[in-house]
Amino acid sequence: MSETDKMFGGSIPENYDRYMVPLIFEPFAADIADRAASLSPSAVLETAAGSGVVTRALAPRLALGASYIVTDLNQPMLDYAASRQAPDRRIKWRQADALALPFEDAAFDLVCCQFGAMFFPDRISGYREAKRVLKPGGYFLFNVWDRIEENVFADDVTNALAKIFPNDPPRFLARTPHGYHDTALIRSELEDAGFSRVVIETRAEQSRASSPRHPAIAYCQGTPLRTEIEARDAGKLEAATDYAASEIAERHGSGEVAAKIQAHVIVAVV
Repeated sequence: MSETDKMFGGSIPENYDRYMVPLIFEPFAADIADRAASLSPSAVLETAAGSGVVTRALAPRLALGASYIVTDLNQPMLDYAASRQAPDRRIKWRQADALALPFEDAAFDLVCCQFGAMFFPDRISGYREAKRVLKPGGYFLFNVWDRIEENVFADDVTNALAKIFPNDPPRFLARTPHGYHDTALIRSELEDAGFSRVVIETRAEQSRASSPRHPAIAYCQGTPLRTEIEARDAGKLEAATDYAASEIAERHGSGEVAAKIQAHVIVAVV
């Protein structure tokens, strides 16, 4: 993973929340919130919270006396998430690195993380930190994307950009968001980090958009893929977005579009 894979500054947070969240994140955020709420946690830590889609789904489901600390490595994303959240005394926002959490041992009943583990430079260290801050019997609940071929619009955009930049195709989506899909590896790394029981479920959903341009903007301008495109040719961002949209339209039609998305949902117990 390159350093640019972790850059979510400028207009990316707003475009991410406007386009990416409804396109691919909301169905899985609802699933994470359902699973988390069923555990009735009184102290929750969320890492890699992004623009706050899980926070918005989970907070109303928690008990009135619960505490909920929401963190992200990227301050602009955390600021954006806080701006979207209704006032809630239970929630505290804190910039934090999931690999070096600024919290005491055994402080939480639940650590949750939506689509963040793929960005950890050292996943086992991140998993050990989650285990450290969990109480005995606590839960680490997170999800990661399956391989890019099981996530159709991401694959469409990646293939389209390879045609525009054939000598140096932008591979952010395949490399990072969809680069950590081996369930045997996930299980092994969690066990190496000290988790005693690991359950992994593969879950498919539908990604829906009002037009082919929506997923094209989402991926090309709402993720660090934008940085990769602009690094190759700063003037080609709009043209690349337009071409990705045309390729999606060719495959899925020019009106409302829908395609498969798939992820692994993991529950690890201390």
